[in-house]
Amino acid sequence: MAAEKKAPTKGTTKGTVKVKWVVSFIGCTDDMRQTIRGLGLRRLHQVVERQNTPETQGMIHKVRHLVEVVD
Repeated sequence: MAAEKKAPTKGTTKGTVKVKWVVSFIGCTDDMRQTIRGLGLRRLHQVVERQNTPETQGMIHKVRHLVEVVD
């Protein structure tokens, strides 16, 4: 018999990541502002869930001093 995979019961799934905007982008460059907006963040302390792709990871890395990854 084949082993069945169980879906996660709580938290994020393996293919997603939750990002929270925690520091204002006042004084940051325009490309950092566009990266924050590209992640779908519109206001401080907002949490969004995005697919965990290399593109998303690169965006998070670029503005790592402005955002945090939450569980």
